[in-house]
Amino acid sequence: MTPSARIAVFPGDGIGPEVIAEARAVLERCAEVFRFDIEWTEAPVGGIAIDRHETALPESSLELARASDAVLLGAVGGPRWDNPRSTVRPEQALLRLRKELDLYANLRPIRVPAALVPAAAVHARLVHGVNILFVRELTGGLYFGQPSELRNGPDGRAAVDTLSYREDEIARVTRLAFALARGRRRRVTSVDKANILATSRLWREIVAEVSREHPDVQREDVLVDAMAMHLLRRPRDFDVVVTENLFGDILTDEAAVLIGSLGMLPSASLGDARNRIGERFGLYEPVHGSAPDIAGRGIANPMGAILSAAMLLEYSLRQPAAARAIEMAVDWVLDAGLRTADISHNGCRTVGTREIGAAIRARLRG
Repeated sequence: MTPSARIAVFPGDGIGPEVIAEARAVLERCAEVFRFDIEWTEAPVGGIAIDRHETALPESSLELARASDAVLLGAVGGPRWDNPRSTVRPEQALLRLRKELDLYANLRPIRVPAALVPAAAVHARLVHGVNILFVRELTGGLYFGQPSELRNGPDGRAAVDTLSYREDEIARVTRLAFALARGRRRRVTSVDKANILATSRLWREIVAEVSREHPDVQREDVLVDAMAMHLLRRPRDFDVVVTENLFGDILTDEAAVLIGSLGMLPSASLGDARNRIGERFGLYEPVHGSAPDIAGRGIANPMGAILSAAMLLEYSLRQPAAARAIEMAVDWVLDAGLRTADISHNGCRTVGTREIGAAIRARLRG
């Protein structure tokens, strides 16, 4: 018998609690329909944790994550904690969770449902049928390199950030990208800046070595500046895209224009650790931020969070049928013309966060 799934819930700040509540409700409905059990435990991270515990990631929250089969996370941050010189910032929770849990691969799918083609910021003929999986390296690069600091010297203020990568960091995320490509269209695009950066030259060298282990998967190398253009001119050409931390962060935000809103984008952060179910332990969160300007108004788009819940079912709970059911329910809601304000257009009915969540739950079928 499969044990009850232990899911840690970190609602976060801003609209985080609102969209995570809908994702959690969808997971509870899936548990009923597909007959599995979930044990929930909630804890603070981010700004709310700073207010309560004077740290963005309390040790109790980190230990809860370690004891769970998966983590469902809301966005963190907001103006009240937005002092760039503060030594304690909400984003530290994300970085430490990724590093402490060794979640080295961030999966960000960009799939454009037919109903959202009119919402795209580029021509419909370019985005129809787009289905890209970005695999972003998550625990190396500029975000973790040391030293990283502001400095005062005889010539005035200066700052330094350190970009570094090891062979093993590049190899493991690349191997995952190639493995995922085998279940898709067997194409991997590796994005780097090898004409300038030493780290990118190492990146390209390691990717080529890993590629030889997967002769059934086609590989191409693309410079990041060219990739930024290709994403908007020929996005249907790409299948799996693997890249380093900073480039992946920027490119996936750019790719949101293909689907119309960051509010539609889910993500999964994975490592090699296995949970009690025997699947990959993972942290699941929508790509969007905490959007404090609309927090508490009931108008946030919960679909990125709900689709993150589908990824949780797929990768951590061994429930692929339930994951597909969520994706089909989201597509049905979009086909029915229901929209939150961020993706609304003529002929659609604009509704709120809870209405979207309720409509998706009503369509879930076993």
